Amino acid sequence: MTDQTPPRSIIPDVIDLIPALRAYARSLSRNQADADDLVQETLLKALSNVDKFQQGTRLRAWLFTILRNTFFTKVRISAREKTGAEDCVSGEMSVAASQEWTVRGRELMAAIDRLPSHYREILILVVMLGESYEDAARICNCAVGTVKSRVSRARQLVMDELGEAL
Repeated sequence: MTDQTPPRSIIPDVIDLIPALRAYARSLSRNQADADDLVQETLLKALSNVDKFQQGTRLRAWLFTILRNTFFTKVRISAREKTGAEDCVSGEMSVAASQEWTVRGRELMAAIDRLPSHYREILILVVMLGESYEDAARICNCAVGTVKSRVSRARQLVMDELGEAL
């Protein structure tokens, strides 16, 4: 770079080359997100070292060289890094799988939905919503003994349908 040309004068040309850099980065990384990161890192390196660009050489070739070298440096580094070692905590599940419980929950709700309405209503009030027998009796306008009986029968019907004791 000569003293007559300020280093920042190539910035508009660099901006014009971004689509070509992105295309080249995608061809190397084969992943759009990684390609965008690679272009960003290339531009950062190029702009921080703009004073090293030699006027009269091809800017496109200079940027592509930076991009290519950056890509292969990352490849070499990632090849040295071992992932998923046996004693690595990232291989352990931090949350237990919930699929089985989700299925069982759906089965339970389906069994409750198939109960006769007077059993279903009492079961939901007492067991699921936590209402007392007395409050459920007032809500449903029936005796406390009737509530207790319906809860017991509803539980038994659900257990029979699910085929096991809950």
